[in-house]
Amino acid sequence: MSSELATAPRTPALASKLPAVGTTIFTVMSALATEHQAINLGQGFPDFDCDPRLVKAVSDAMAAGQNQYPPMPGVLALREAVSAKLEALHGYRYEPGSEITVTAGATQAILTTILAVVRPGDEVIVLEPCYDSYVPNIDLAGGTVVRVPLTPGTFRPDFDKIAAAITPRTRALIFNSPHNPSGTAWTREEMLRLEALLAPTDVLLIADEVYEHMVFDGRAHESVARFPGLAARSFVVSSFGKTFHVTGWKVGYVAAPMPLSAEFRKVHQFNVFTVNTPVQWGLAAYLADPAPYRDLPAFYQRKRDLFRAGLAGTRFKLLPCEGTYFQCADISEVSDLSESEFCQWLTREVGVAAIPLSAFYGDGFDQRVVRFCFAKKDETLQAALDRLSRL
Repeated sequence: MSSELATAPRTPALASKLPAVGTTIFTVMSALATEHQAINLGQGFPDFDCDPRLVKAVSDAMAAGQNQYPPMPGVLALREAVSAKLEALHGYRYEPGSEITVTAGATQAILTTILAVVRPGDEVIVLEPCYDSYVPNIDLAGGTVVRVPLTPGTFRPDFDKIAAAITPRTRALIFNSPHNPSGTAWTREEMLRLEALLAPTDVLLIADEVYEHMVFDGRAHESVARFPGLAARSFVVSSFGKTFHVTGWKVGYVAAPMPLSAEFRKVHQFNVFTVNTPVQWGLAAYLADPAPYRDLPAFYQRKRDLFRAGLAGTRFKLLPCEGTYFQCADISEVSDLSESEFCQWLTREVGVAAIPLSAFYGDGFDQRVVRFCFAKKDETLQAALDRLSRL
């Protein structure tokens, strides 16, 4: 036997592009919830089914033969439906042919946007706490992450800190409202201040608006599309999965002015090229009726109120929840444990999984706050509340 064959094959060493990235807290907590048969209010997805009419619309599209590649930017009928919805809700028209692109979910949309516009050395401002994909996306593009904290406790934007973070190297700012994980929603006044702040700059805005139809107590969703000065510099990202309770379908869209969309599509076509055809046709047909997204705020507000009422008698201190399907709670009077330790203890000993807010900060900032997801069946929420009421 030759010496070459006697030597065990060797896998070449690989320097990681994301050396700081490990297993996410969502994966850890979901696995812990499964191990201990806990009720999982950690990861943000519904445990109830979508509208059967939507499933039928997709099935009908499959039966009709809509099973081959669609156009790269998406089925035109769906882009037209999105354009009509955005114009009706926000008064700003995006051209379906050149300014709306269907994506494989919002996470792909955000990554593609960042890869399209961020070059090595560019700075990108993220407002912490933030969704966990933002920073790795910027790292993959070779950009520099500039972290600006939202105001602890209220999670309102601090415009002095945002202004101080803007430099000649700032390429983009990532904006998220309604906000994951805090559940806050930016006001019109805050949007106008952002518009004025960015007006003299060339900073692009990446607007993560996936919870656009989950805004409560009569508030309007203040999309960047409502503000011409912001719309002109923005990529607006949304998610059909969040809106229609089909997170596993991974379909979303990006709306942006033509020059920005053109650059986005250059990356998109070599990233995923295009997105599931029958689902696009099904969504296009389903969007003809505005009731499902029009009624969504009331649907989730009722679940929010049910969950908040159930926790009102406990030692949790509930933070305001203006939007999304997340409720944050201060644990200071419940436990002396850190956020992460508390969430693990809660899962093991109480049987309810939550997410520590520190997971959404680069430095693990611990302010004794955890996040629950209330996008669950009423019976799931009630079962969780029965367990949490013991605290």
